Amino acid sequence: MDSARQYPASGRTRPQLPRRALLRGGAGFTLAAGLAGTSLISGGVAAARSRGPRAVDHPGAEWVPASPSNYTSASRPTQYPIDFVIIHVTQEFYDDTLAIFQNPDKAVSSHYVVRSADGHVAQMVREKNVAWHAGNWNYNTRSVGIEHEGWIDEPDTWFTDAMYEASAALTADICRRHGIPLDRQHIIGHNEVPGADHTDPGAYWDWARYMDLVKAQ
Repeated sequence: MDSARQYPASGRTRPQLPRRALLRGGAGFTLAAGLAGTSLISGGVAAARSRGPRAVDHPGAEWVPASPSNYTSASRPTQYPIDFVIIHVTQEFYDDTLAIFQNPDKAVSSHYVVRSADGHVAQMVREKNVAWHAGNWNYNTRSVGIEHEGWIDEPDTWFTDAMYEASAALTADICRRHGIPLDRQHIIGHNEVPGADHTDPGAYWDWARYMDLVKAQ
């Protein structure tokens, strides 16, 4: 992961625990995250949703586009093979995560964001494009990134049944379409990306349960 700068506060707080940065990877090289002193786009999420439905890669996902400044346009899998699904936890609230990925100053994005409460899936970058989420350019080019709303040290609050199930269905669909094996060598955590200095999805992410759900699809 990249060097730490705090995102601006959302106006909401988590009891007892401090807010954390959402640090993610960059384009073409490991970006120094540089996330302080910039404000979230006012009304960006609502504006994106008001444009109406667009084609998405995963059926049922809502199209909420990231800023084009925050990912690399490509023609995957022709240009780069897609070999991995990378699992993240946002360390942020769902709506704030969408707004961060829509802010052109942030230099960060992920293909999908999964909401904790109900498993709702937003697609923010098309899979053919390279999202900046892994902190490793080689892995960015070869992966699809899935962010999950929540904090890694509060699994009982954030890692809901709905989120696990929706995410597993999404991962299974990605793997099916791209021919990715359903194993832990190809479905990995952000902490398992070479050179990563982040710990998400954390010690409390239930990999055994998650992989069973993925394979059950």
